[in-house]
Amino acid sequence: MEMRPDSSGKVRDIYDCGDTLLMVASDRISAFDYVLPDEVPSKGEVLTRLSAFWFDKFADIVPNHLLSLDPADFPEQFQPYADYLNGRAMLVKKAQPLPVECIVRGRLTGSGKKTYDEDRTVCGIKLPDGLLEASELPEPIFTPSTKAAIGDHDENITFEQVVQIVGEDVAEQLRDLSVRLFSEGAAYAAERGIVIADTKFEFGLLDGQVILIDECLTPDSSRFWPARGLQPGQVQPSYDKQFVRDWLKANWDFTGEPPHLPQEVLDGTSERYQEAYQILTGEPFVPAAEQSE
Repeated sequence: MEMRPDSSGKVRDIYDCGDTLLMVASDRISAFDYVLPDEVPSKGEVLTRLSAFWFDKFADIVPNHLLSLDPADFPEQFQPYADYLNGRAMLVKKAQPLPVECIVRGRLTGSGKKTYDEDRTVCGIKLPDGLLEASELPEPIFTPSTKAAIGDHDENITFEQVVQIVGEDVAEQLRDLSVRLFSEGAAYAAERGIVIADTKFEFGLLDGQVILIDECLTPDSSRFWPARGLQPGQVQPSYDKQFVRDWLKANWDFTGEPPHLPQEVLDGTSERYQEAYQILTGEPFVPAAEQSE
C-alpha cells in the first residue's frame, strides 16, 4: 500500500479513520523484540482470519473491536487497495488501548523455564518442584508485562503494578478475562490436537467497558504445539514462530541488525501458520487472492 499508516507496530499498520481504525496485518515477522528483514508468505492473512475466528467464538465472554473483514465496508480511500487488504485487514472500533500485555502461561517453557530453574518461580509466582520443560502448570498463571515500543523490550510486572497502572477494577477484569479466554481457547484447541502453551492478549476501553483488541490466540501471540507426541522434558516442535527463534539463536549473536532468514525458514514458518489455522478452524486456508480467481 502506498498510503502511510498513522502508526505501525511490529506486524500491524494502523490507519485512523475517525471513529474507527483500519488494522492491516503485514507479512512481517518479529522475534526477540526485533522486526526481521524478511516477510513470511500469507502470514498477515492467517493472523487476521484466525483472530476473527476467536473473536467470534469468545463474543459471549468479552466484547471485541472487530467490525468487518470485508473490504467493501472499508472507508472509500481504501477501495483502490481492496485486493491487497482482502483477508489481512479488519475495520475495528477505536478503543483506548490499555498499556499492559496480558500474558497467560499454561506450560513451563521459554523465559519462565529459565527462572523456574533458578528459584522455582515464574514472574515471581512460586511453582512446585519437579516441573520440566513443557510440563503443564498446576493452573494457568497470569504474568503481565509492560507494552514496550518497537526496539525496546517488554518488562514483566506484578499484578499489583497492573493495579497501579489501570486501577483495581480494570486490573481484576484483565486478569480474570485473560485466564478464562486462555483456558477456554486451550481446551478447544486440545480437542483438535494443538496444545496452547502460553499466549498474550491485549485489551482496551470503549465507553468505559473493557474490550478485547489487537489479535487473539494466533501463532504470533501464542506458542502452539502438536499434542501428539508431546513429551515434557524436551523442547517441543511448534506451529508458531519458534522455528524462527531457533534459527536465530543458532545463527546470530544478537548484535547489529537481524540477519535475513533462509527461504526454507520463511516457507516452513508459513506452512506452520497455515496448518495451525486449518486445525483450529476446521477450514482449509486459501489465500484471498486465490479465492477470487
